[in-house]
Amino acid sequence: MMQFYIMTLFPDMVMGGLHTSIIGRAVKNGLLSVEAVNIRDYAFNKHNSVDDYPYGGGAGMLMQAEPVYQAYEAVKEKLKTGKRPRLVYLSPQGKTFNQTMAEELAKEEELVLLCGHYEGIDERVLEEIVTDYVSVGDYVLTGGELPAMLMVDAIARLVPGVLHNDVSAEFESFQDNLLEYPQYSRPEVWHDKRVPEVLLSGHHANVEKWRRRQSVVRTAALRPDLLKKAELTEEERELAERISNYQSNGEFDENIYK
Repeated sequence: MMQFYIMTLFPDMVMGGLHTSIIGRAVKNGLLSVEAVNIRDYAFNKHNSVDDYPYGGGAGMLMQAEPVYQAYEAVKEKLKTGKRPRLVYLSPQGKTFNQTMAEELAKEEELVLLCGHYEGIDERVLEEIVTDYVSVGDYVLTGGELPAMLMVDAIARLVPGVLHNDVSAEFESFQDNLLEYPQYSRPEVWHDKRVPEVLLSGHHANVEKWRRRQSVVRTAALRPDLLKKAELTEEERELAERISNYQSNGEFDENIYK
């Protein structure tokens, strides 16, 4: 069982979002444990405030070091491994979160996520407890709760047993640096649009060949940057280049996408 601990000022926000759908079912089935640790519980004043003005002036308030550190110490006491946990601070200054990082973090037995607020957190406690700085994108949010929930969702679904069909996690977008191929369900015809014949053929080899081609086509059209790291055959590389050339020239040939 993988254990997530989320250090936050808004535990209800985190737990409300992560106890539904697939993640909620995995928690109920004992495959995951998700716990929110309220940093305010470790404030050292009667008003339970955890912020103060930053030295040197400037706009906004800063989360103080001691409440964050005491919350961290409380988490450490809960850990089964007894070792220093991997602690991720959600920050726009961190490395950008991606599927490769999710796969790496999914190997951890215990993972702690620290959500900042206001103008951030006192640097001294970050230096002492943080092992990883992670960003979910080049934009600014009001706090780290939504990024933490995003990370838990992406990581948790890679834990064995969380998805009903574990194979599905292996063939989704960003696996092998390719986007997922288009998919179809019943009916065969909808709004005069038919399901591609190859998917109705029952010929598994042809279906897999078609899906692979569609993944290359879709990635070349929508996320050509991913192809730099993708392992492609010479034929697939030429296909991707043709699509890129068509798009850059403003031309369109529907046959290339079939």
